[in-house]
Order: sequence, then structure tokens, then C-alpha cells
Amino acid sequence: MIPGPFSYHRPATVADAVKLLSTLGDEARPLAGGHSLLPMMKLRLATPDHLVDLHGIGTLKGIRRDGNKVVIGAMTTQHELLASDEIAKSLPILHETALLIADPQVRYRGTLGGNVANGDPGNDMPALMLTLGASYRLEGSGGGRDIAASEFYQGAYFTALEPGEILTAISIPVPAAGAGYAYEKLKRKIGDYATAAAAVVLTMSGGKVASCAIGLTNLHETPLLATDAAKAVMGTSLDDAALKKAAAAAVAIMSPAADARGPVEYRKHVGGIMVMRALTRAAARAK
Repeated sequence: MIPGPFSYHRPATVADAVKLLSTLGDEARPLAGGHSLLPMMKLRLATPDHLVDLHGIGTLKGIRRDGNKVVIGAMTTQHELLASDEIAKSLPILHETALLIADPQVRYRGTLGGNVANGDPGNDMPALMLTLGASYRLEGSGGGRDIAASEFYQGAYFTALEPGEILTAISIPVPAAGAGYAYEKLKRKIGDYATAAAAVVLTMSGGKVASCAIGLTNLHETPLLATDAAKAVMGTSLDDAALKKAAAAAVAIMSPAADARGPVEYRKHVGGIMVMRALTRAAARAK
């Protein structure tokens, strides 16, 4: 189908983009990679009168190390994440996750900012951001503010973004040296959303789990941080009993929708399996 008519705007600065979005109000939408917005426009499920294209804003791109954090511009593409030596060195789980998003064509255009800001429960990066303790920089007509990823997601497609605000950067603490990591994703085919996925970052000491964070993708209306599941493996050697206890704790907070990927009980079951696989693989990588 063909989208309805709209006016196209291409601001050169964040300030100009914010001014446009604030002035045009609910009838305007920011455009990043467009993989979520444009299909909805073609189906007439979204009919914005104005598109504010963010591709002309050079300051929204780039990857840099800032002390013990990596700061990534919101318009940085998944392909650029995969090509970055800094990401490969400091945040290899981000590299691993980006490689599992859709296909190369999508990754050349899709942006990290669009993936985390959209509020789509099927997107892969939000749960990873929770796992890594990331924060987002938001800019609006009232100025800028930082918000933890854990406070950003409020419901399916509903986030802490205020009218006229845009997400401009993602700040991610670098995991401790020797941390193990894994992102396990079950999907029906290449390019599909996850039936269930789990992210794990952990450290080991003396053969026991010393720290652990677990995030869950597409198993609730928002990404989930499985804190009880992470607590279940603390101080253990990740034996079968500990893995099963963690999986059960993770399943307890899951509330996926029944859809073409399977009924609720199936998706919860494989969600638990993804948690166990991610824990096992992360532990094998920990030094």
C-alpha cells in the first residue's frame, strides 16, 4: 500500500528537530531507520502529517569511549555497531545481539536509537540495555535529561519520552574485565522477531557466580530485567539445579502474548530454555 500524504522535514541540528516536533505536535513523527514507522504508514495504521527526518543531524551518530562508559549516538546503525572496534572490545554482547537483528539490509538502515526508543516489545536492544544498566539522553524543548533504561519502558509502544522529545544518545557502562556474556534468541526464521530471547552478563570468582544480570526479550509487553533469576544463580557454580531455579524464576515474570510464534505456555517454556542457554554460554566465556 501507499502511505497517506505528509510533509517532509530534514533538520540539521537537534535543536531544530526538537523545535519542529514541539511546534507540529501530535501530527509529527521523527524518522530514524523507518523499519517500524514506514510499514505502519503503508498500512494506514499511522498517518502522520509530518515526518522529521533525523539523518541530517551529524551529532546523532558516532561511538566513543567516555571513561568507563561507551556513548553511542542514537542514529548509529546496527551495521556501524558491527563494524566498530570499540564495540567489539568493550561491549561484545552488543555486537552479538546486533548480528541477530533481522538481516544485513535492515542492519544497514536500522538505528540503535530507533530500536530502543520505539517501545516495541519484540525489539532486541531494549532488554540488552536493561541488562547492561544503560541510560538514555533525551532532548526536548525544556532541555536535556538522562533516564535509566530500566525506567524508560512503561508499556507496549509506550515510553517515558515526552511530546517533542527525542532520544539522542545511549550511554552504556563497560562490564567488568573478564565478564562473560551471551544473547540467546529463538526465532522462526531469519528476520523475525524473537519467539523468546535472553541476555546475560555475569562474572565468576573461584568457579562461582559473583555478579549476574539477565534481560528478557518479547516475553512481556515491555523488556524485562529478571532480577530474581539472577539472584538464583549467585554464589553457585551454575549446576543443573541452579540453572533450573533461574529458569523458573524468569518464567514466573513472563507474560507473552499468544501469536503466530506460539501459545503462551510454549513461549514461556522456551523463554526459560533461552535463560539457561545464555547463562551457560556466558559462564563459559567468563575469565
